[in-house]
Amino acid sequence: MLFQARKNQTSYGEAIGILLLDSGAPFIQGDVGNATTYDFPVRFKRIDGLTVPRIFAHDQSFIQKMVDGARELEREGVKAITGDCGFMAIYQTEVSKAVDIPVLLSSLLQIPFIKATLPASAKIGILTANSKALTPEVFERLGINARESLVISGMENCENFRAAAIAETGELDSDKIRTETVERARELVIRNPGVRSILLECSLMPPYSEAVQGATGLPVYDYITMINHAYSAIKAKHYADTM
Repeated sequence: MLFQARKNQTSYGEAIGILLLDSGAPFIQGDVGNATTYDFPVRFKRIDGLTVPRIFAHDQSFIQKMVDGARELEREGVKAITGDCGFMAIYQTEVSKAVDIPVLLSSLLQIPFIKATLPASAKIGILTANSKALTPEVFERLGINARESLVISGMENCENFRAAAIAETGELDSDKIRTETVERARELVIRNPGVRSILLECSLMPPYSEAVQGATGLPVYDYITMINHAYSAIKAKHYADTM
């Protein structure tokens, strides 16, 4: 079999491409931005200048940079593209139109699937990095109009989460953030007994999904559940013809 090199490319074989914020937070195992999170190779592409404050402000001036980044990842051979911030939902439409491979920029894309698994009266609890920035526009850009099914709680006032993810101090105390995340999830469920599933919006939150699940007893979805689902669709498992 003959293979052809791609111009200026020095590594190959990554099925998932990930567009990253221009962020200074540490990415621990379980985070979208940590390659050891995955059981398969991934390829990262940082969008220079797309900072946390700008994504929270829904900065539309980065649409072309996001499109360019996605096209670059596609040229480099990835089979699906995702992101590392749920607020990248605001670029989902433009980026998905610009490439010929699946685009799943936001963890919030899982909402219709989760809703379909639940009774009509059930609620989906969303833990987000910034509840003030999670406006109806974000959901509308994903074609999601089921706000009455959602209960939203933000982490923006949690001291340790805010320091790591929003203020970007350069340090992350995972034990303290785990405690904050679990406490916020418990509060959400206690105040809203109709919640039957939890979705963690932020790409820093998957390391704490297990703890949230243990504390609430509910299904927990996050960026990694979405990315793993996408990978299973583009890299189907081989089954031997045996009994």
